[in-house]
Amino acid sequence: MPGARFGADPEAGSASLEFITAGLILLVPLVYLVLALSAVQAGTLAVEGAARQAARVYVQAPDEAQATVRAERAVEFGLADYGIPTESAAVRIRCAPAPGTCLTRQGRVVVTVGVVVALPFVPDLLSLGRPAGILVQSSATQTVSRFRGSG
Repeated sequence: MPGARFGADPEAGSASLEFITAGLILLVPLVYLVLALSAVQAGTLAVEGAARQAARVYVQAPDEAQATVRAERAVEFGLADYGIPTESAAVRIRCAPAPGTCLTRQGRVVVTVGVVVALPFVPDLLSLGRPAGILVQSSATQTVSRFRGSG
């Protein structure tokens, strides 16, 4: 080999450079994946807890007007615990088996809560004017007690 010294290893000293390069190429996406998955997991736990608690307080309210207010407040508290803004939440309350039977004995209330969890470090430029995120949604069903008063 021209230019090589006799007895010198041509690859000597490149292991640290390879380690740093390979480490960055593998570590940066791995760290981002952990951050993104933790944000999605926090959003999932938030909407699941908010939907469950909203359904619970809804079936225990004395009338449907107070039930709706209490359910919305439960969603606000549930999402605030995880730092998710409540204005981004979509809350839907359904009555089963038929509309208008929410607070009757053995009536079922289904509360669905959905939010878009923003992905960390994604600029708005890449998301075409909307925050880049993943929709997370959860539903909870509660049955009104069969011992509930006639109101």
